[in-house]
Amino acid sequence: MSIKDSEMLQAVRKVADYQFGKGVGGKLFPDGVSFTISKKTGRVRQILYRGELLATLNPLSGLLNLTVEGAKRLAADGRIESRWVKVQDEVASYIENGSNVFAKHVIDADEEIRPMEEVIVLNSRNEVIAVGKALLSGIEMRDFKKGVAVRTRRGRAEKAKKEKDTK
Repeated sequence: MSIKDSEMLQAVRKVADYQFGKGVGGKLFPDGVSFTISKKTGRVRQILYRGELLATLNPLSGLLNLTVEGAKRLAADGRIESRWVKVQDEVASYIENGSNVFAKHVIDADEEIRPMEEVIVLNSRNEVIAVGKALLSGIEMRDFKKGVAVRTRRGRAEKAKKEKDTK
């Protein structure tokens, strides 16, 4: 790993620590990650590990947008510290396919979630089923019975479908 790659790795780890909690950066981005760099700006665009896209760096906010693979790395030990939303199993299959999360389907959510933050959507067995952007706070997600709680960006079934279509 070159000095520049090492500096980029430390930078994205710090962003992950800021966004998801202390120590998360090392868990999410192990040694050996590779980067896709923007040709226009020279900044990090994508973070990959063994060919799998883990996250992209949002150029406007400077924060990470996780992929399902990245979220699975955070949930590998069965515990996600922050930025999680748990949904009813009856709707999990729809969310896996990219449907948004409605407040009435939220079982529980991290109280620290604020609107417009990156969140990880879990089923009742704490399995990652999607990633997206919170539209409500964590407390509102639990208390409200109407409205969209999370705008889903990617569901885990979408990836499987794409892989099946390319074969």
